[in-house]
Amino acid sequence: MTKINNHIQIVRSTSKALSSMSQESVNAIYKTLSKYYEKVGITTVNNIVDLNNLVELKPDLVFLGVEFIPTNPELGTSDPDKIWVSDYLDEFNIAFTGSNQAAHNLQRNKHLAKQRVIDFGLSTSPYHYSIKGNAIDIQNTKLKYPMFVKPSDRGGGLGIDTKSIVNNFDELQQKVNYISDVLNSDSLVENYLTGREFSVAILKNIGSDDYMVMPLELIAPEDELGHRILSGTVKSADAEKAIEVSNLILKERICELALNVFHAIGARDYGRIDIRLDENGIPYFLESNLIPSLIQGYGSFPKACVINIDLNYEQMIVHIANLGIARQTKYSIAPINEEIFIISNEIAEVI
Repeated sequence: MTKINNHIQIVRSTSKALSSMSQESVNAIYKTLSKYYEKVGITTVNNIVDLNNLVELKPDLVFLGVEFIPTNPELGTSDPDKIWVSDYLDEFNIAFTGSNQAAHNLQRNKHLAKQRVIDFGLSTSPYHYSIKGNAIDIQNTKLKYPMFVKPSDRGGGLGIDTKSIVNNFDELQQKVNYISDVLNSDSLVENYLTGREFSVAILKNIGSDDYMVMPLELIAPEDELGHRILSGTVKSADAEKAIEVSNLILKERICELALNVFHAIGARDYGRIDIRLDENGIPYFLESNLIPSLIQGYGSFPKACVINIDLNYEQMIVHIANLGIARQTKYSIAPINEEIFIISNEIAEVI
């Protein structure tokens, strides 16, 4: 098989707080891309020196697994002068996968994403943003118990557990204090939605403005209190059940909200939007993940591609890479072997 004449660098960080891509994910992506592209490498970016070294390689595409790096390592994710990798690559006209800085910033700060969704007239539950170290003040909000509390800037279910559902002020304060003291994060407090939960994978077609919108229902195992929560423990163990959304009316409503949210936060190419129903079956936006887990057979994004449109792992990875290359070259990408599956509008309903 003739390989495509492109140079791709997969980028991640060795810092768990910075990297949106695990080593397992990097290895799987590298193995796939190496089958189809002439030059594929892995670059670790922890600081500005690493980032400059990446730029000097002049790759045709960066497969992005890091949102930003701090200028002050001691401040980490709290650094106000952080360098957004996507912005930096844009300065040097280097293509990268996925969304740009503005969308990543909304993803990273869940309260900002929720407010953007509200500003666009879309559904998300009322919320309160609690800054670490400050007294909790929710008296003037529309919140009511039970509430759900999670870190405002963490992914992968980090900080989410049985105690995330709070039924009184003491429980609320304990959870907010834990997030502040242990995770060094602000808290997002919102009305607890008691309905079913869904994850919606969104993937752009090459050469058009159409998207595949691919929902899954996620069913977490019951915890000791009978709640089904996608906690960090559940997610890391891949213990939730992922099933097809068979009710066409519900599917349409979920897909419509997910795609509208995707556009509202300025996302592009691919990403995941999480949605939960309230007690009346109305869908509400929870959060977004614009660099979702891309491990074969793990995580909702690859599963959604398989279950909804029978797009396997290799096809998915190559498609994501080609989206980045196509955007930089105005859709003039190198022809690829016919074994690679190119998505067309005929494959899935485009919302």
